[in-house]
Amino acid sequence: MRGCGAGSVRLQLLLSLAALWLSDANEPGSHLTTQDFNQQTEETVSNLTSAVYSISIDGFSSAPEEKNVILYSPANIVLSCNLTSPSTDSAIVEVAWKKDNETVKSSSVTLNETKYVWSTQYTLKIRDRNQMGNYTCVFKRDREVKATFHLQVPQIEGKEHDVVSYVGDSVTLVCKSIKYIPINWIWYTSNGSDQVAINDSLMPDKYIVDEKYANITKLKILKISEKDDSSYWCQAVFKLGESKGKVSLKVLTYMTPLKPFLAIAAEVIILVAIIFLYEMYSKKKQKHAEDEKEFEQIEQLKSEDSNGVENSTTRHRKV
Repeated sequence: MRGCGAGSVRLQLLLSLAALWLSDANEPGSHLTTQDFNQQTEETVSNLTSAVYSISIDGFSSAPEEKNVILYSPANIVLSCNLTSPSTDSAIVEVAWKKDNETVKSSSVTLNETKYVWSTQYTLKIRDRNQMGNYTCVFKRDREVKATFHLQVPQIEGKEHDVVSYVGDSVTLVCKSIKYIPINWIWYTSNGSDQVAINDSLMPDKYIVDEKYANITKLKILKISEKDDSSYWCQAVFKLGESKGKVSLKVLTYMTPLKPFLAIAAEVIILVAIIFLYEMYSKKKQKHAEDEKEFEQIEQLKSEDSNGVENSTTRHRKV
């Protein structure tokens, strides 16, 4: 009986271990095979967003048209250009597409004979940053007209702005990405002509990077000195490229606000000193003139007295 009981316990233990192993194998998060991974990748690619961006051109006399196309992740897009011609104009129009300054293969060009609208489309499967840039459709006859699509990643809100702070204080620099969430944020500062990445883990007593919200990054600089007077760049990293914002930090000393007052005070002091010296010089000059006049008067009186004595002596001798 004891042997049967021990065998039954062992059997139940083995069954429990087998059931546990089977449940772990079926749990989510188990290792995927190469086939499963490829299948998921194909589903991800097939689920990419698709969009059509179009520009309409009103005849060959129109000015060049432009449109910004914002892409933050891989997508399938169609660029469409439509040129409207007069109903009486049936001349052949040549159409070409360019990426930046290089001619690329264009899709089919069609003519709507009813409305006389020339149309051309360029289909793109954007997968990496090398495909970003400027795409231009060109309609050419006796003259040409064109329209350009600017494929770019989202821009930083307020790409360039200034911040003013004082020596010894702390300041927080902020960058935002409008509507779109970057994969990562990176802060840089300038060191001469080079840009140096800011790592708060290496200098925790100087820099603190706050990324509480995915579309906002904050750089807090502690114990500001005059050496921190520089330009700082925040870089938003997207799957198709990067977008940069610039924050210029101006560091002032507490004497800086007093400088205009001190300059005015110095000007007033100099002006008062000049007036005082001028008055002293005027008084001295006036006194000197009065002294000379008094001296001339005394000399004149002496001369008159001597002349009177001489005339009296002469008269006495004659008698």
